[in-house]
Amino acid sequence: MKKITINGAGLAGSLLAIYLAKKGYDVDVFEKRPDMRIKDTGGGRSINLALSVRGIQALKEVGLYEEIKQICIPMYGRMIHSIDGQTTFLRYGKDDSEYINSVSRAELNMKLMNMAEQYKNVNLYFNRRCTGINFETNEINYFNEVLNTNENINPEILIATDGATSPVRVEMLKLPRFNFSQEYENYGYKELNIPADKNGNHMLEKNCLHIWPRGSYMLIALPNMDGSFTCTLFMAYDELLGGKNSFEYVNSPDRLKYFLNENFIDVIGLMPELEDDYFKNPTGTLITIKCFPWIHNKIALLGDSAHAIVPFFGQGMNAAFEDCVYLNGYIEKFGDDWNKILDEYQKDRKVNADAIADLAQENFIEMRDLVATEKFQFKKKIESELYKKYPTRFIPKYTMVTFMRIPYKTALVRGKIQEKILNQLSDGISDLEKVNWSLAEKLIDFQLSEI
Repeated sequence: MKKITINGAGLAGSLLAIYLAKKGYDVDVFEKRPDMRIKDTGGGRSINLALSVRGIQALKEVGLYEEIKQICIPMYGRMIHSIDGQTTFLRYGKDDSEYINSVSRAELNMKLMNMAEQYKNVNLYFNRRCTGINFETNEINYFNEVLNTNENINPEILIATDGATSPVRVEMLKLPRFNFSQEYENYGYKELNIPADKNGNHMLEKNCLHIWPRGSYMLIALPNMDGSFTCTLFMAYDELLGGKNSFEYVNSPDRLKYFLNENFIDVIGLMPELEDDYFKNPTGTLITIKCFPWIHNKIALLGDSAHAIVPFFGQGMNAAFEDCVYLNGYIEKFGDDWNKILDEYQKDRKVNADAIADLAQENFIEMRDLVATEKFQFKKKIESELYKKYPTRFIPKYTMVTFMRIPYKTALVRGKIQEKILNQLSDGISDLEKVNWSLAEKLIDFQLSEI
């Protein structure tokens, strides 16, 4: 069996190492950072993750879900906090059987590393930074940050799981006919924290994703196992775009205090370290990356290195884990024919990766601008009724993406059709009793096939 090299020991790289080890491959994983299990690599940049069906499928396939489940907190819906402190609960699925799971990125990554190292045919190498690739010889250069030496390897297969700033992808930019685009949002984010109370309990409803939508900016909070919440403030970078609701303007303790008192009065009392967190933690960036091809000879991109997306559908990790599911499926189908494996993997995943990128950008607008509006909440009620009446035809977009494993592209296309139907049915009314259900049936019969 071939030896496979993975560049990047993050979530996707660690999981992929387990998949490949179970197939009998020898796997070397190179990571530019120190071992996060030994040395704290620093906080302030991590958005808590939402593990859902696609990611769960991957964990189940390698027999890890039951263990990972122990560090997850189920979230059954969004808790919307209005500016006057009122709350509204919007369920994600049809009932409590459909939920997403809040999980710490660092805890999950460390568990996956530990599990990967249980296999004798997996080796993890830290402080190794990829500095170049010779595509003619397939030779890869690494710089050893500890020894200050260069190391060259010549892998039979290289899979890059090295994130949005992938050095392997940067090298592939030098290849002819390599297409690449990156799009930064004009918004950044700050990580904040709500600690547990004195008894170690959560100070907000535990099993929800909390959102304070404020039009052009928002605050979210996801629960942690220790009783705390990881909060993320999303806001425009520049005063030109966001005015007083921008990171550029909110640049002093007085301005921060005024901004929070005006917009988040119900939560600021729960954040004793708020000022320190705000000015200490970096302002993160939000980027969407699309590229093609993902494959060159026996070098492949997987996860964020191929398709980094913004976090507003909670699918970044899930999409990367699903990459592993499909790659594994093609290994089972084509044996050791890696030309065929990688070619089919790329064909299958590229179109769906582009689709979830578009869906995530759309959902930012929904979370930030729409969820608190009466119109949005009314359409959600119609959507719920249509799902009950036509469970195999009118399936909410969120359900298709989060609670099913149908292709992201299908969810994107059907979601647009369904949104037009909802707009037509809700036009000029605000009461379910006034919905034209016979029209709904005709529109669904004509426009939506069964899934």
